[in-house]
Amino acid sequence: MSDFSSRATAGLGFIKNSLFSTGVKYDPFPWKTVDQRYSVTSMLALPTDRPLNIPKVQYDFRWRTESNDVKSIREKRQKAVKESFAHAWEGYKAHGWMRDEIAPISGGSRDVFGGWAATLIDSLDTLWIMGFKKEFNNAIHAIQFIDFTKASVEDLNVFETTIRYLGGLLAAYDLSGNRVLLDKAIQLGEMLYHSFDTPNRMPICRWKWKEAAEGKPQEANDLALVAEVGSLSMEFTRLSQLSGDPKYFDATQRVMNHFYSQQNNTKLPGMWPLVVNPKDLDFTKDNTFSLGAMSDSLYEYLPKQYLLLGGLHSEYKIMYKRAIEVAKEHNLFRPLNKDNKNILISGIAKVDGGKVSLTPEGQHLVCFAGGMIGLASQIFGLDDIVTARKLVDGCIWACESMPTGVMPETFRAIPCTGECQWDKAIWHREVLDHETHYEGLVEDMIREKHLQPGFVDIPDKTYILRPEVIESLFILYRITGDTSLQEKAWDLFCAIEEYTRTDIAHASLADVTVPVPPQSDRMESFWTAETLKYFYLIFGESTVLSLDEYVFNTEAHPFKRPSASTGWS
Repeated sequence: MSDFSSRATAGLGFIKNSLFSTGVKYDPFPWKTVDQRYSVTSMLALPTDRPLNIPKVQYDFRWRTESNDVKSIREKRQKAVKESFAHAWEGYKAHGWMRDEIAPISGGSRDVFGGWAATLIDSLDTLWIMGFKKEFNNAIHAIQFIDFTKASVEDLNVFETTIRYLGGLLAAYDLSGNRVLLDKAIQLGEMLYHSFDTPNRMPICRWKWKEAAEGKPQEANDLALVAEVGSLSMEFTRLSQLSGDPKYFDATQRVMNHFYSQQNNTKLPGMWPLVVNPKDLDFTKDNTFSLGAMSDSLYEYLPKQYLLLGGLHSEYKIMYKRAIEVAKEHNLFRPLNKDNKNILISGIAKVDGGKVSLTPEGQHLVCFAGGMIGLASQIFGLDDIVTARKLVDGCIWACESMPTGVMPETFRAIPCTGECQWDKAIWHREVLDHETHYEGLVEDMIREKHLQPGFVDIPDKTYILRPEVIESLFILYRITGDTSLQEKAWDLFCAIEEYTRTDIAHASLADVTVPVPPQSDRMESFWTAETLKYFYLIFGESTVLSLDEYVFNTEAHPFKRPSASTGWS
């Protein structure tokens, strides 16, 4: 574990004996003693007016009669998901307790997100939701002794720390009311707040935390992924709401004000590029735009932050509406497919010389977009629910096209032109054009690369236990009440469970394009935090974590929403 130097320890006076073998807790707020070099003189205030009356999100399930047989099947499926979680959790306890991740094949463990028990904290709310109260209480006891004055890494990923750890603690507190969780969230929030201690108050995304603790000057990065800069608002806002300290909201609201002011000045006005320059406050120079990897949660948080703020910050609605219209024009495309399905995939747009071109690359990660667009369509009164469903169906198509029934990390498809009728010759031509150095027959290439009809290339054949497909299935089910989405979810769960289960827990897959996919020795914390949680909820009662009462962060951690009737909580 990395630690402070002895000079820093002596100067700060809060590191020594921070963890005691006797179980005595250390000073709960050590980072609060570290001075801010670039202090804020005037805080941006949290809204306190009565929240707006935002339109309902969920389908009114009261109008549906569920037969005993259908209910029995649904409950058996939910029980199967719960058992899958229990298997993974027992494996984590046995082989990786208090470590970040378990190695589900070898039985080892690793610390990749600071060494603060990422899987444990990320899974707290899942334990509560699934009714594992004894396990939840044991985890609460354990996290009291996690030390945020130490870390297993030199450069801390502020984004991942925020969404997994801070989000996990806050959601577990929202659900349980256990004060230990809020105290721990405040400890972590105090630490993360120092990553904003730069001349322009922009966060440092890959943060040398020890230097900050020693009081050394720091500045924001000149190159940063846009998602990592713009996806901290929900967690910091919820921390301010629960702690009563406005500084966390102030920190991220300053960042989002710059996104708002520069949104129409980028090379694709309305969207922000994948890479930005926080150091110089320039979010406009890069030429690549996507709803997917490296930018995803920036867009996801626009409607969600609007909900968390009770609709009182209209700029989030404005930013979302600007962005989604541009994305629908330049990123979404209908892929050529053998069954002529009317589906959509979200690709990558590039701007060169003022001309916009589409790279028709699908990503597992961007499958969150269907849920995001569905949610925003409801709360903003937009006519986008059909678009949302087509995106969800596009991701299901990508899953069902694979022999495993599981979607690969990335793939390349063929954008339709004209009537979009299946044409084998077009598919073969696109495959050859993409692989210009191949000298054999196209049929041989398709066989060698395990390409299914409509797929031109599959650059990344892995499945790393991602949640985005089931996430959107869950959200669209809660919005529409369409039970066919539950059926798709069950098929997907069965496929994932079959191929990822190990004697210890669940493993990533190295190649989903072959009938028997080899496993990889990693289980990320989002498997128990997100994927299994969404599977569990789609087969549960619609009143549990209603989307009219909670809003999920990008790690599937539910935060309580304010409402016009109940006010702020």
